[in-house]
Amino acid sequence: MTRRARSYREFVDEEEEEEEKKEGEEGEEGDSLPTGFFDDGAEEIEEPGEGDSRADDSTGSGPPVRFSKTCLRNFFTVVLIFIYLLLTGVAVFLAYQTISDFLEKLNHPVMSVTYKEVDSFSPPGIALYPGKARLLSCRHHYHDYIPPLVEPGKPQEGDCVMEEVTYFGPFAKQTEKRAMVVRGQQDVRNKEVIFMQFSHNETEEDFSAITYMLFAKFSDLIDSANKSEFMRDCERNYSTWTFSGGFRTWVKMSLVRTSGKNNEAVEFRQETAVVKFNDKRPEPEKTNQLFFAVFEWRDPYMQEIRLIVTANPWNSVAILCGVFMALFKAANFAKLTIQWTIKMRKRHLRNKTRELNQIQ
Repeated sequence: MTRRARSYREFVDEEEEEEEKKEGEEGEEGDSLPTGFFDDGAEEIEEPGEGDSRADDSTGSGPPVRFSKTCLRNFFTVVLIFIYLLLTGVAVFLAYQTISDFLEKLNHPVMSVTYKEVDSFSPPGIALYPGKARLLSCRHHYHDYIPPLVEPGKPQEGDCVMEEVTYFGPFAKQTEKRAMVVRGQQDVRNKEVIFMQFSHNETEEDFSAITYMLFAKFSDLIDSANKSEFMRDCERNYSTWTFSGGFRTWVKMSLVRTSGKNNEAVEFRQETAVVKFNDKRPEPEKTNQLFFAVFEWRDPYMQEIRLIVTANPWNSVAILCGVFMALFKAANFAKLTIQWTIKMRKRHLRNKTRELNQIQ
């Protein structure tokens, strides 16, 4: 019996060596597996002689140890596949999050605010739309001091530089507008102010107010070849405000420059204080309502805002490279696992067929 089992074992070993040589000559991709990768070898073959002797020696001792090793090996294979799938999911999520953060930072730059101290500003343009109101006076004063009114409601001498422009509005092109543009104040150290007084017959309208608009430089209007087109563009890009009759509206202005990637924008921020005018004129003259407006720089600081893109493409590229390397390793592991499973399955079927043929 021993001689028969030994000759049978030698016969099986010779066949397995021939099969391994054939698989090496065919050059299948499964042979690229590294040494020791789920190495099973020919240990799964149970020789009939050994099986009979083991059954005689240990009858009723439970399942074979070799079967338990195979099950344990398959279990760990499934666990590893699950871990690699989990890591692949995490890598995909990290790639998506990296790209999303990069696009978010690219589309929403961070604002860097700085304050620049100046001795004087370029004279801004103060565009007034009085309508039927009449300008009575426009004068420059300094050190926040405005002398008492003398004969309010009557025309007085002024020292302001003005330019009248007539144009059609950008939104309602059939509406003709008349703008009275005043050269604004510039000496911020001496607290230069511009005081204006208007008169309007309040019996003609239900509500009385005068609209005004501020733009960056009065010199831009003077140097413009087409003043009507210039004012149309200003009205399209700048905001408008109003001051009411019967009050003195004190406007304190501050200049804000915003620099982006491709363009630069200028805007004005305002603080207004409204004080009621105590009208001491005779009753017949009170039918003409008076408007008072004061324009002044709030402080000698010009605010500059720069839009900075904090998205760094190199950091995103480095993270994505790591993610794609992890995905490549996971795909390579899955490929080797599938090849190993197919190879072990084929070997198991060959061994099973060989045992059936030996039994017959």
